Amino acid sequence: MVLMGRTDEEISGLVDRARAGDLAARNELLTCFRQRLKRMVRLRLNRQLQGRVDESDIVQEALLDAARHLDDYLASPPMPFYLWLRHIAGRKLIDAHRRHLGAKQRDAAQEVSLHHGALPAADSISLAARLLGKLTGPASAAIKAEMRLRVQEVLNTMDPVDREVLALRHFEQMSNTEVAQVLDLGESAASSRYLRALKRLKDELKQIPGLFER
Repeated sequence: MVLMGRTDEEISGLVDRARAGDLAARNELLTCFRQRLKRMVRLRLNRQLQGRVDESDIVQEALLDAARHLDDYLASPPMPFYLWLRHIAGRKLIDAHRRHLGAKQRDAAQEVSLHHGALPAADSISLAARLLGKLTGPASAAIKAEMRLRVQEVLNTMDPVDREVLALRHFEQMSNTEVAQVLDLGESAASSRYLRALKRLKDELKQIPGLFER
């Protein structure tokens, strides 16, 4: 699998070089996933905080934390490197929700329980916005609003785990292996749930041209 222009083998090579003391490899490990982490944070940042909290700041905090703990990771990796970075970024995202939302955090920023901890769930509004962001061509604001509501309705009726599998595969662009590790599922189960969720979404929304073409 290719991750942001780098294969799994290349990432493994960087980890090995970093473990051997290669400073350039350490720096590359801590920067090559920046954009991917930003996409994850943007997808899961509570909509009340959009415009108030910069996802770049959350990612930067996560990378600084990762740099401080990189030697511990290299000595005994608990999970693949990107999933470790994503876990740290997820904790920083939860911290931001708690700082800014306070007592409202429980209701306003639902968390999804994952194998390696909890992350704010990618809610239907965020997912719908990302789906409809793929569309091109003219459409009135009213039509786009109607589309968004329809997508949200379909997503809201899905099993939460299926919705999360869809978010991880289709929006965070994770491999099936990564999804299985994150959700503590077998790879066969993770693949089946993704295909089932995607088929249902496509069947329900096939009247919207161009939605799944890219």
